Amino acid sequence: MFFKFALIFAVGTIAGFINVNAGGGSLITLPALIFMGLPSAVANGTNRIAVLVGALSATATFRQKGIFNWKFGLGLAVPAIIGAIIGTHLVVSMPDRIFNMVLSAAMFVVLAIIIAQPRLKKIKFEGKLTLKKRIVTMAAFFLVGLYGGSIQAGVGFVIIAVLTLITGLSLVRINALKVFIVLIYVIFSIAIFATRGKIDIAMGIVLSAGSALGAYLGSNFAVKKGDKWIRVVLVIAVLAMAVKLSGILDFLWR
Repeated sequence: MFFKFALIFAVGTIAGFINVNAGGGSLITLPALIFMGLPSAVANGTNRIAVLVGALSATATFRQKGIFNWKFGLGLAVPAIIGAIIGTHLVVSMPDRIFNMVLSAAMFVVLAIIIAQPRLKKIKFEGKLTLKKRIVTMAAFFLVGLYGGSIQAGVGFVIIAVLTLITGLSLVRINALKVFIVLIYVIFSIAIFATRGKIDIAMGIVLSAGSALGAYLGSNFAVKKGDKWIRVVLVIAVLAMAVKLSGILDFLWR
């Protein structure tokens, strides 16, 4: 048990470091929890504890900087909450084999978004949102919530892509909105997992502690090109995990 906790702490540390420098820590932690023997639904619920802690910390930081658009954030959080509640109910009792295949497919999609993200960052325009854009954005965030509630892994990249393409907001404001929206909907998602007995509290606490350490180390990471190389490592690691979860290797080795 000590070895398992130590390993989960190490995974959390790596994920926290990655989250600060590139994002996508749950793409590491969720598959890791599954590989360590947790049922998929329990791994999915347990991972949300670390997500909640990280989002709470990041939200507090952005709040101190005073760059929140509270009204817009809450407006996006409402459809995200609805989507998250539906998404969580869809996966909470899903058989492990099916969930693993769904997670694998989602990871491949998120990988494509990760690769495309540097191009999206070139969009710097920050204009006024029209009524049409607001409606489209809210509809998109229902789908974001649906994905976040069911899978969660890599949802940050999805949110950044959606807000960049639809709103044209600066990346600082996008990140502030991202962590706030995740903080709000993940509370509802955790409540559903908890009432169904799908959270390993001890594992979640250890994972969160490791993630907090990783975030601290990542924030002090001074290598100028760290983001670039961490993104490369993340893509390789997630690709390997996605292939493993898909069952392709098991099929080929038969």
